[in-house]
Amino acid sequence: MRFEDRKITLKDGRTCVLTPNSPEYAEQMLEYLKVTSGETDFLLRNPDEVKYTLEEEKEILQSLLDNPYVIMMAAIVEGKVAGNGSVSGIGDKRKIQHRCSMAIALYKEYWGLGIGSAMIGYMSELAKQIGWKQMDLEVVAENEKAQRLYEKCGFIATGRRHNALRSDDGTCHDEILMYKDL
Repeated sequence: MRFEDRKITLKDGRTCVLTPNSPEYAEQMLEYLKVTSGETDFLLRNPDEVKYTLEEEKEILQSLLDNPYVIMMAAIVEGKVAGNGSVSGIGDKRKIQHRCSMAIALYKEYWGLGIGSAMIGYMSELAKQIGWKQMDLEVVAENEKAQRLYEKCGFIATGRRHNALRSDDGTCHDEILMYKDL
């Protein structure tokens, strides 16, 4: 989805631009996917699971940019991808067409600067413009910092998925299911 850039001022005074993620960021996105996956155990992927070529990543970003029903947002600070967020529909069946799902991650160095809140707010506005009525997400139960952010942004915990994630060492993690009315 194409949408207008939005500039925000971070808590440290720097400027961040929330912009549609596009093929021009493909190389940075591949690095971002690998690094952020290694910075926390709270994301779905592991660093070694990022196997896209640069050309494949460009194609993926272009197809998402061209899709009016997928929001793929990059947070750019001083020319660098600081984070990425996405929103997409849950499915095409009429009974669930009112729902979308949101995901977001930032490099650890950008945590706590206001980027996450701004991205969630802007993605919520765009999701509402598309016509979705409810935004869902899952968060690892131990990720209390993210849960507080989501609650601050209007999400409500509605349930728990037991042993939803299994780490390579065999450790299991529950997911907290959350939603927000748009």
